[in-house]
Amino acid sequence: MSKNGQVKETPGEKPKAEPARQAPGKGKPRARARAKGRGRALGWRLLKWASVAAIWCIFVGLCFVAWLAYDLPDLSRLTNAARRASVTLVTADGQILASYGDLYGKAVKLDQLPSYLPDALLATEDRRFYAHFGIDPLGLLRAIFANLQAGHLVQGGSTITQQLAKNVFLTPDRTIRRKGQEVLLALWLEHNFSKQQILTLYLNRVYFGAGTYGVEAAARKYFGKSASQVTPFEAAMLAGMVKAPSRYNPVIDPKAAAERAKVVLYNMANAGYATAADADKWIAQGLANMRTPPAASGQYYADWVLDQVASYVNYADRDVVVVTTIDRQAQVAAEGVVAKLLAGTDASKNAGQAALIALSPDGAVRAMVGGRDYGTSQFNRATQSLRPPGSSFKLFVYLAAMEAGMSPDDVMTDAPISIAGYRPDNYDSKFYGRVTLREAFARSLNSVALQLSERVGRRKVIEAARRLGVTADLTAGPSIALGASGVSLLEMTGAYAALANRGNGVWPYGIEQILDADGNVLYKRSGGGPGHVIGGHAAAEMIDMMQSVILSGTGKAAALDRPAAGKTGTSQDYRDAWFIGFTADLVTGVWVGNDDNSPMNKVTGGSLPTRIWHDFMTAAETGKPVLPLPTPGGGEVPVAALTPSPTTVSTASAGGAGGTGVATDPQHPLGDNTPSPQIQGIIDRLKVLNEQRKK
Repeated sequence: MSKNGQVKETPGEKPKAEPARQAPGKGKPRARARAKGRGRALGWRLLKWASVAAIWCIFVGLCFVAWLAYDLPDLSRLTNAARRASVTLVTADGQILASYGDLYGKAVKLDQLPSYLPDALLATEDRRFYAHFGIDPLGLLRAIFANLQAGHLVQGGSTITQQLAKNVFLTPDRTIRRKGQEVLLALWLEHNFSKQQILTLYLNRVYFGAGTYGVEAAARKYFGKSASQVTPFEAAMLAGMVKAPSRYNPVIDPKAAAERAKVVLYNMANAGYATAADADKWIAQGLANMRTPPAASGQYYADWVLDQVASYVNYADRDVVVVTTIDRQAQVAAEGVVAKLLAGTDASKNAGQAALIALSPDGAVRAMVGGRDYGTSQFNRATQSLRPPGSSFKLFVYLAAMEAGMSPDDVMTDAPISIAGYRPDNYDSKFYGRVTLREAFARSLNSVALQLSERVGRRKVIEAARRLGVTADLTAGPSIALGASGVSLLEMTGAYAALANRGNGVWPYGIEQILDADGNVLYKRSGGGPGHVIGGHAAAEMIDMMQSVILSGTGKAAALDRPAAGKTGTSQDYRDAWFIGFTADLVTGVWVGNDDNSPMNKVTGGSLPTRIWHDFMTAAETGKPVLPLPTPGGGEVPVAALTPSPTTVSTASAGGAGGTGVATDPQHPLGDNTPSPQIQGIIDRLKVLNEQRKK
């Protein structure tokens, strides 16, 4: 390079070209264009995959909906209420004892109800009912939040529309599929019916417990009035039951029902359906006028009878009325006496349970108590429990001896005895030497009973028990004389009834007749029992000895203002205590013991059971004329029990109900058997309900 800055060219060399210079800003648009192209391609790819995903989601969703919908139930159920046939048990004078099956009341419209009844339901079950489309997302989120806060389930997210869909169309299964079907049906309901129609359907179909569906049936069941006449407090009770019909049932638990009603009324105030002052006023009025419904009487008996109805007639497709044998006054007295004396017994006695059976001499069950509290335990200790009857079984030992030619005045020696290692003692650990059979029976001396059993033969003792109606397994060992084998109170009381029935055997029974809703008699009892089972002479001798038990023996506490006869019984280690006795009117058996078979503290047949028997019989016999004990009929005892003819039904083979009667084809009912006016009234009410359901 020269001094003036010019480049000198070297000979033979080409000058080097300078790099091209770009104009300022010309390269940036191209970069942006390339970036934009790449972004556009990515967007199209995202859109394409999003579309594919959306299509697949729609496809999967449609498949899911199809899976839910392919076997949706018949939607005609919404207006056709399928139900179980009802069985109504009534007393002979037409009082309703119990009802089983599904009971629907007359369909009601919203304008026929006081406004506070649907308002109470909406405030408690679905406050946003008029705002949602069948599904309430806000309500669902609120329920989820409340449940998470509480740590357990305290709120549900189902709307009234969903509940209607579930109650009418679906099973109670908790599955995703069932929940999905519930949503589909709720949307269908909202699309096809107005809100007023949905609420009306719900009010007429919701379950209120005890077999009742709809507010009309529930109001009549629990308050004895139409739903149009319920008070605000009663309306709140009904609305509160929807959540848990059994828990808030005003008959089963009036206190819980009242507390739930308070919650509902305050819900109404919070939701704007009432003021706080209104809620307070309604609560005060409701509590002041609230009457605790009487506990249902005769529930053990009702269950026992219901189990037998199907043995007489097929009622799967029709409502039936069963006329029972129960005496309401005697039943109430029995329950009261058992509850009172058990509660009043010192806890140290460890007497936890009791049962009572009262029969008329022909075997009709007039009262039955299966335990101290049906609500706590439905196990019927009068019919289902097999317990050792102790010395009350000596009836069959002494009867076999009388039939073998012995008499109450015969003398035997009460002394220690051992048969094949079996050494029974007397209750007081004393032996009385030479005694008559009458005295031995009255004092319940065990060694004498064992001697008699061995003399006449254990087989004869068992045959006597079988003849009088005992069907339980009996062990033919030496202890048979002292009642070591388990027997039911019902069978033992039925056996004693043969003596009160002039030597004729009885099959305890609880059903007089069965009618359908049109008044046709489907079954009517006509006679019953195995016939003559005790000879007149032997029966008279047994009654003689059984009277001595009450006059001077172990059953003195049973003495009444009229002739009576009976026998005490106590099993080993005081595990069971019995007394069975009779007057001219009633044959009553009582058992006391514990379900776990634990020993009581010296509770004998002559103590608590005898007091229960005495107090019940005193109440049941009030106002009845004093009659002598029946005189047994004569004649020989048949060798074999009589066999019922093919045209009769024996409930001895149908759960021990007892009795025979003509069982007719439901399509060809019995002829002229006009029911009593009281029972006809019940039949007429059933007819009205049937007509309402058809409409």
